[in-house]
Amino acid sequence: MTQKITRINQIAKENNKIIFTSIYHMIDRELLKECFDELNGNKAVGIDKVTQDEYLRNLPQNLENLVNSLKTKEYKPMPSRRVYIPKSNGKLRSLAIANFEDKIVQLALKKVLEAIFEPRFSNNMYGFRKSLGCHEALAQVAYDIEWNYTSYVVEADIKGFFDNINHDNLMKCLKLHVKDTNILILVRKFLNAGVLDKGQFYVSEYGTPQGSIVSPILANIYMYYSLIKWFEKYVKPKLRGFASIINYADDFICCFQHKDEAEYFYKVLLPKRLKEVGLELAPDKTRLIAFGRFALNNTKVGKPETFDFLGFTHYCSKSKKGKFRVKRKTSRSKFNKKLVEFNMWCKDNRAMPIEDIMNTVKRKLIGHYNYFGITDNYHSICKFYYRSLQILFKWLNRRSQRRSYTKEEFKKLLVEYNIPKPYIKVNIYDRIWKQFEE
Repeated sequence: MTQKITRINQIAKENNKIIFTSIYHMIDRELLKECFDELNGNKAVGIDKVTQDEYLRNLPQNLENLVNSLKTKEYKPMPSRRVYIPKSNGKLRSLAIANFEDKIVQLALKKVLEAIFEPRFSNNMYGFRKSLGCHEALAQVAYDIEWNYTSYVVEADIKGFFDNINHDNLMKCLKLHVKDTNILILVRKFLNAGVLDKGQFYVSEYGTPQGSIVSPILANIYMYYSLIKWFEKYVKPKLRGFASIINYADDFICCFQHKDEAEYFYKVLLPKRLKEVGLELAPDKTRLIAFGRFALNNTKVGKPETFDFLGFTHYCSKSKKGKFRVKRKTSRSKFNKKLVEFNMWCKDNRAMPIEDIMNTVKRKLIGHYNYFGITDNYHSICKFYYRSLQILFKWLNRRSQRRSYTKEEFKKLLVEYNIPKPYIKVNIYDRIWKQFEE
């Protein structure tokens, strides 16, 4: 990060009310070259089909032209290329792939906005932030439920959050700390650049395209001022008991001590607030449940309900010493999705050399353990491991008309390529202590 950006970040940390009026000049040749070096040249290309290698061939002149177009305000981003990827529910998720040069400017703009707004974000926001992630969010969930007076949980999901961000409202959020007209115009240019889908051009006054480099920071800014800050400044101070909000991208949960406060928030305050900022809840993914140590003790029949957050199903339980614990396991939908994806990969790539297949399987399993291998989830990752091996064995034996491997030969193959058995990668309670120390 350039010294200028670092200095902006330091000023933003020291003065929470400062408004930046002259920062556009920081998107200079030095910053653009830094962004060029950081970009991954193997990513998909935009509508102009220009790759990083092609841009590199005449890099000094390309950067000089880009700097000049930004200075003279003639720079105009091209429409992004829309592609679709399948979701676990059978639907398709759209991604916007920008031209390589536009990615450079987006990354530079992202660095400037992050320097200004990151110090203002709540510690309970975990999506798209450096040194914070899903495991830290899960640790916060564990802490707020086990160590505080949580008795009710609002499990919430915003319907089409990225597609429904109101551009005018977003610009109002930006203007709270940025009054540099040129920066605001640049943001507007990216929001209005539009997408090209099967030869048709589309532009909307709503949404930040998923896949855009600058989209995550814009989404976080909108989420913070629309929901998180509102909850912390206007909701919590008026409550009698404990309450917290934990957010990751468009997903969030809220913890409450008292039932009446949880119900009023769930039925009245939250829908009203989201309507004010042009958003709405996904009704099939939003609900209020009794959850926590008191819910566990007071449940007369069966166990308290569970809730899903970040791919894990959270449930009430107890430790070996009989103390209350919130535990988690891979959610059924995420478990099935991962198995379907693994099965499709094995089917489509069974003709690859065996060494390539086994090395890729090894990487896939390690990736699964690194995310899902957390405290209390050993049983789920073991189940995933054995189901994955069954799938792999099936498709390896369909590489030809003749059966390729017996069970004994398959076991030797696993040993030969050092296919990893399940292990716990993340201790949730270590993450809790680490967050306290910081």
